[in-house]
This record gives sequence, structure tokens and C-alpha cells, in this order.
Amino acid sequence: QVQPVESGGGLVQAGASLRLSCAASGRTFWSRVMGWFRRAPGKEREFVASITWSDASAYYAEFVRGRFTISRDNAKNTVYLQMNSLKPEDTAVYYCAAGVRGGSTERDYAYWGRGTQVSVSS
Repeated sequence: QVQPVESGGGLVQAGASLRLSCAASGRTFWSRVMGWFRRAPGKEREFVASITWSDASAYYAEFVRGRFTISRDNAKNTVYLQMNSLKPEDTAVYYCAAGVRGGSTERDYAYWGRGTQVSVSS
């Protein structure tokens, strides 16, 4: 399997927390950076956060406002997105992606997971 595989999504109430996981395998093993994107209903896919395998250098979209934390476990080839204080506007399909260089645009990533649904009720 060459695609990242996301898990951990679900339906929660506003203020709750979720931790998303992304398992990387196959060709994604050779990636240098992992990123999280999301697509909300009626909107285009947008960048959330990214992290490098080498030194865990992380970058976040401003709308995260300190609520989300990206991390990685090299031994498990897994990247995580800890989401706290979830809001209804966080409702989206969250995608994990792998790329050879860091960035906040889709063109920076070559391999994409199928996504995991996060729904936040008010």
C-alpha cells in the first residue's frame, strides 16, 4: 500500500478533542514531509499543518490558533494530529499527505490518503 491511511475521525460535540493518525507505508516511506489538509462542505481543500520526518519541524495554518498539534513517530511511520477545543467549523474530511518537500499547497504533496471524517456538533 503506497497511500497514507488516516484514522481517528468521528462525531463529537464542540469543545471535545480528537487525535487523528496517519500511517505511512510503501513509497511514502521516502517522503520528507507529511501534511494534514481538510475539506469542509462547500469549500476547497485547505492546509492545516505539516511536519518533517527528519527534525519534526512543524508548520501550522493560522486558523489552528494553538488548538491543533502535529507530531510524528518515525519508528511507527505515523503522523498524528491532536485536535483540541473543536468547533463546528472544524467539520471536514481530513486528509493526510506525503511529499518530498515542505509546503502549504497541494502541489507539494504526491501521495494522499482517502480521508477521515471529523464532524463537530454545536
